[in-house]
Amino acid sequence: MEETLKVANILSDPTRYYIYQYITRRHKDVSVVEVAEVFDIHPNVARLHLSKLEEGHMLVSATRKTGKGGRPSRLYRLSDEVIELSFPNRDYQTLARMAIETMLSMGDAGSEALFKTGEKYGRDLAYEYAKQIDEEPKNLSFDHKLAILKEVSEKAGFSPEFVIPAHQANVQFKVFNCPFKEIASEHQEAVCGAHHAFIRGMFNALFESIELHAEDNIISGCPACVYRVQMAH
Repeated sequence: MEETLKVANILSDPTRYYIYQYITRRHKDVSVVEVAEVFDIHPNVARLHLSKLEEGHMLVSATRKTGKGGRPSRLYRLSDEVIELSFPNRDYQTLARMAIETMLSMGDAGSEALFKTGEKYGRDLAYEYAKQIDEEPKNLSFDHKLAILKEVSEKAGFSPEFVIPAHQANVQFKVFNCPFKEIASEHQEAVCGAHHAFIRGMFNALFESIELHAEDNIISGCPACVYRVQMAH
């Protein structure tokens, strides 16, 4: 309870809350100067907000030499520590572990069911969202489809980023936040497989045919899960 009150108090300041949101979407380290400029506040005020977020274990910091001489710069990034607020208390991670371990105990049939369900959830989420715009989502433009996928990915907690080449046929999709990270650390093959299926379902809801290839993985120590998506549109 004490930790919950501490986090709630830290995020009760609107500026501090929006600074935290900014950093979650930045996908890289930020400095005091950058935060001060973006939010039009004095660097000392920016430093105070960042220090408070670090005290709450929401950020971590490290000093880094700039290569220009002078004092090293302190840079801030998101902490890997999970902060949860729940009233009354809920424990969905234990339920997730129970479900995963039950499916794994069923062997190949359990894994196949998990991946099939993951793909269905991803497809349904993207399709239902797109249907609010067009009754036949696959008729939407390429740019509109990607905009929908980005919004759906944000809603799913992926903190996504798309890298789109000029020919548009080979998109790189980056996931900077894994919503299943704690469970994936214990059951990587099963959880990452379900996550892969979920993403494939999202893209299949809007594109006629896709091929999804995993290139990097957060659980393996990479800064993001990176997928290469080959698609027809």
